[in-house]
Amino acid sequence: MKKILLSIALVSVLSLTYTSCRENKNPESVEEAFESAGDAMEEAADDAADATEGALEEAGKAMDEAVDATDDAIEATGDAVESAGEAIDKKVEEVKED
Repeated sequence: MKKILLSIALVSVLSLTYTSCRENKNPESVEEAFESAGDAMEEAADDAADATEGALEEAGKAMDEAVDATDDAIEATGDAVESAGEAIDKKVEEVKED
């Protein structure tokens, strides 16, 4: 009988100790958690905006370079067509003379 009473007393003391040491959530800590989460979200949004801005600038530079390269290719093609036309005219004149 003594062992049973002592066992019950021991279990009661352990359960009271465990529940009394548990951390309680108070409204202030909840508010702090929300503020921390809001700050973290704001910082993440700023970082994303900075990264996006850099990517857009790089894309704009790449597009400008592509336009310049296309203009150069068009000019070179025109020169090649003109040279080919002149060569054809020259050959036609040679054939007429023979």
